[in-house]
Amino acid sequence: MAMRLPQVNFKARDNVALGQFWADALGWVTSQEEGPGVTNVTPANFDWPDPSAVCIDFVIVEDPEPIRYRVHLDLATRSEAHQAELVARLRELGATPADIGQGDVPWVVLADPEGNLFCVLEPRENYPYDQTGPIAAVVVNCADPRAQARFWGEATAWTTHAANDDFASLRSAQGVGPYLEFIRTTGEPGRVHLDLLPYRAEDQPAEIARLEALGARPADVGQGDVAWAVMADPEGNPFCVLRPAS
Repeated sequence: MAMRLPQVNFKARDNVALGQFWADALGWVTSQEEGPGVTNVTPANFDWPDPSAVCIDFVIVEDPEPIRYRVHLDLATRSEAHQAELVARLRELGATPADIGQGDVPWVVLADPEGNLFCVLEPRENYPYDQTGPIAAVVVNCADPRAQARFWGEATAWTTHAANDDFASLRSAQGVGPYLEFIRTTGEPGRVHLDLLPYRAEDQPAEIARLEALGARPADVGQGDVAWAVMADPEGNPFCVLRPAS
């Protein structure tokens, strides 16, 4: 068995405003299909599940914990001119420059209006915009990239493209959409996490058991009685196993 990686989940003080920022940033659209406290950001005319896009959910939380930057997004660009234009547009939308000690690098580090870090990459051959879409990669800081790639590869059946002591990279078996990357860096879990979705509602218990056998464990983040299961991967990063509609 394996599950889809349908979305990245952001906790937000203002899900509508932050969702609109990211929709404008990516050229996508927003919807409130799950209720007033959740904003979905997806490509226009999106026929879900589409392996070419990992979408974003923004969930309102009254007092989100301090940001610790364990997960962030890297945005793709077509050219140096496109990179400069995108950075300028993002700053007009409310993004601000961020210094995390990156020094003189060809990519640009920004923070969204609620302080979540992200990078606008220079054009790279391994992130062709017409194949990845606007999100080049979902990047996870971790202690052991090889082990994280093994766990998440087994969870999603995504293909491993690179794996060493400092960096590992996965991508959907269809060879489209963003990469899921693991970089050896210190950090603690923060406001952003991944969601997994079984193909059928009745598969959820079996998938949870399979993930536990791979090294995940149940986690309590105050979720209460909900239809999804909150878990932590082998390094303690929280994630959710959603329950698809029957």
